[in-house]
Amino acid sequence: MQQDGMECVINNAEKLFADIKQKYEEYHIPYQPFLIVKADAGTYGMAVMTVRNIDELKSLNRKQRTRMATIKGGQPVRRVIIQEGVYTFEVIGPDKAVAEPVVYLWGSCVVGGFYRVHKDRGTDENLNAPGMHFQPIAFAKPCNQPSDNAAPLDCHNRLYLYGIIAQLSMLAAAREMNKG
Repeated sequence: MQQDGMECVINNAEKLFADIKQKYEEYHIPYQPFLIVKADAGTYGMAVMTVRNIDELKSLNRKQRTRMATIKGGQPVRRVIIQEGVYTFEVIGPDKAVAEPVVYLWGSCVVGGFYRVHKDRGTDENLNAPGMHFQPIAFAKPCNQPSDNAAPLDCHNRLYLYGIIAQLSMLAAAREMNKG
């Protein structure tokens, strides 16, 4: 609330925005990069904000600061994580609700997953908010191997594809942690 540490958050967000913008240009990504700033201690959807440009951080109003000041149980936010926002372009159902896959790994094995769905949120917003619901990724047969007879995004192959991405992200996180 007293804006302690905001200069550090703003400086790091500026650096991250610069790096991400460079990559978007390099790979010709036609979207605007954004950041997610969130509490570093279990958010439960609280103390999470989308930042589309650095001026939003520089001009937080009292209501925004209040929303970012505490997490579940009234615990104060002492540290934040600043991460690249990832667009969620997948939609589900007749109302075209934005949906993001969540995949569980046990070691390197995919053991399940579900969709986090929110019909009132956009592709660049936190879906873990009031109004969200979960939808299972349920299948009649196991989905740990791709089907040669189905398209890449058919239900049977979707969890397999998500699993590969989850495994790659865990590998990337391990390499990043190893760099220290």
